[in-house]
Order: sequence, then structure tokens, then C-alpha cells
Amino acid sequence: MMQQILRDMFVDPELLAELNEEQRQILFYKIRQEQVRRWTERESQEEGWKRPLTKERNGDVQWLQGRDGEVWVWVMGDFPGDKPYEMIVKELMEERARRQAQLEAQELWRKKEEEIKQKFRDAITKEKARLVAGKWKEETDDRKAAKQEEECIQEKLKKQEEEERQREEEEIRRAEEKRAKGGRTCCMQTILSYHFFSIRPFILSTSFLVCRSKAADEEMTRKARWARDEYKRQSLRAIEKGHVAGLSGHFQKQSHWSHSTFIEPSVSPVPSNEVRPSPAWVRTPRPSSREMLILWFTEEQKPKQAGYERNGNAIAPWFHGIISRDDSETLLMNAAKGSFLVRVSEMIWGYTLSYHTASGFKHFLIDASGDYYSFLGVDQNRHATLADLIDFHKVREQNSV
Repeated sequence: MMQQILRDMFVDPELLAELNEEQRQILFYKIRQEQVRRWTERESQEEGWKRPLTKERNGDVQWLQGRDGEVWVWVMGDFPGDKPYEMIVKELMEERARRQAQLEAQELWRKKEEEIKQKFRDAITKEKARLVAGKWKEETDDRKAAKQEEECIQEKLKKQEEEERQREEEEIRRAEEKRAKGGRTCCMQTILSYHFFSIRPFILSTSFLVCRSKAADEEMTRKARWARDEYKRQSLRAIEKGHVAGLSGHFQKQSHWSHSTFIEPSVSPVPSNEVRPSPAWVRTPRPSSREMLILWFTEEQKPKQAGYERNGNAIAPWFHGIISRDDSETLLMNAAKGSFLVRVSEMIWGYTLSYHTASGFKHFLIDASGDYYSFLGVDQNRHATLADLIDFHKVREQNSV
């Protein structure tokens, strides 16, 4: 990462924000050294390119002399065979006028060509607008026709329902008249009730056929959308499982190591079963998403036992996987001074060591883009594993006390 910054002479503002003041000053000092080195190298190259100065020539000018021994002078138009002065001036003026006319003709043609191109562009724009307007009008007509057809169907069904209702009412009225006259009242009432309740549901269902079909389509669309959203939520929940949950239980198993203590994660830092890595893994210059970080850790860092204990397959208590800067400060807020944790950085292909000091929190970037691990911006030793780097600096701090 440092070689790339010195090569491009550019530092990403977001990456610069992750560095503390000491790392920034060291990074600026390295950049200035590279600028001075390039300037010195370029100056040395230009020294070799300079041509040797030519020796001064001590010479003089000799004027051509005529037969009379005087300086030879030629007056335009007076020499035998020369054109008269007026004719020479006239030819020069004609040549100048011809060139001026040619330039004006070229400028006029350029303007005409630009006008033709502009007219052509306007014609294309108008044609596109006409096609869009025609398509919109056609869609509007189709919607109007569909709406009119739906209204016509509803009107017919409503009319049919009204006729059926009047017919049923007429039958009921006749039945009431017959009951008033006497006779088979109970039997007639039973028949009419059966006839009314057997026919009316069919009429009601037919009158609302279009509305119910639309409601069914909307219900199916809503269920499909809900299923997609639920799948996304379950996927994100599976990915984020073990990174931020259970923050209150992180301090139950702290190990105090002189002035450098670490925070234990509650669960596994990077899920290994939820997201399967893609077989075609190509690392970009910077991580673009959380999924890319998980894929990078699974493909490149997990085989190197990054985040694990030095001798064993257990997750190191100081490794917390992919968590944000705010989450790391929240974890360290209630911890003792000198506590630290390591998290996967979202800015570079590497990690961030978050450290709790008496004045606040400090965050140090660890470059893991190559085959080694080292702090970014500081010319220190390179380590083969992440655990070696952590143990090395913990021992150094313990010895300095």
C-alpha cells in the first residue's frame, strides 16, 4: 500500500481520515522524500542532456560590391528585366485578396455545415418526441378502452343484478299474497328462500369479477415482494451474525497483559457457512462492499490463519471480524486503558488496530495486501502472520514499561 501511494503521489481522503496524526506526519515525510529523490534524479539526467557550448567565432561581415567598388544595391523595378513597382504591388494585393476570399469562403462553408448539422439534430429530436408522444397516446387510448370495457361490463352486471333483485322481490311479493290468501305457506316460503339464496351469490360474484381478479393479482404481487424482502433480510442477518451482536458480553473474558489488553469477541468474526466464495475471485484496488471483504477474508486470509491463535485453530480473543469504527470504540469505552482489539478494515485490504489510551481512542491501519503484515505509514518490521505482528508489539510495549 505504501509503495502504491509513493508511486501515485496520491492519498485517498477516506484513507487519510483513518490515520492518526503521527501516521499522517510520517506518511507526508515519506512522500516529500520521494519528491526530492525524483527531482534530484531528473536534474542529474538533464545535466547529461545539455549540449556543450559552442566556441565563439570571431568573424566579420563583408558587403557585396559592384563594379564601381561601392556596396551593391538593387532597387526593385529598376533592374533590367524586373517588373515595374506598381505591377509588383498590384500582384501582391491580388494575392492577398485571393487568400482573404478563400478564408471567407471556408468560414461561410463551416457555418453552413454547422447549420445543416443543427437542423439534422433538431429533426432527429422532433422525430423521437413524435414517436414517444405517439406511443404515449396509444397507451392512453388502450387504457381508456380497457377502462370503458370494464365500466361496460360492470354496468351490465349491475343491470343484471338489479333485474334479478326485482324479479326476486316480485316472487316474494307474490308469495306473500298467496300466504295471505292461505294455502301452502311454509312450503312456498322454503322454495323461495332456497331460490333466492342460491341465485344471489352467483350474481354478486359475477358483478365483482374484475375487481376480485385485480385484487388477487395485487395480493400475489404483494406476497412475492414480501418473500423477496424476507429473503434479503434473512441473508443480511446471516452475514452480519457474529459481527455486532452480543456487544455486552465482550468484556466477560478479558485478559490483562501488562499495559496492553485485548477485547474478546463473543462469536466467530467472519461467517464461513452463510456466504460461499465465488470461484472467480479477483481483488479490486479497494474493497467495495461487505460481501467483498468476506470473500477476501475467506479466500486469502483464512488460509493464512489470520485472526487465529498462533498455535491452534481457535479464534484469537482480540480479533472481532468486520465491525465499524463506532462499534470498536463502544467496545473499548468501558475497558481498561491500554485495551485493544483488531477488526477488518473497510478502507483497505487489511485490518485496523483500535487502541484505548488515556486521551481517547487511536486507530492504526495494518496493510495485508501483500504476503506480509505491517503497519501502514510506519517503516517497521514485516511479519508473516497477523498473530506475529500483535505478539511482537505487545512484547515491545511490555519491555518499554
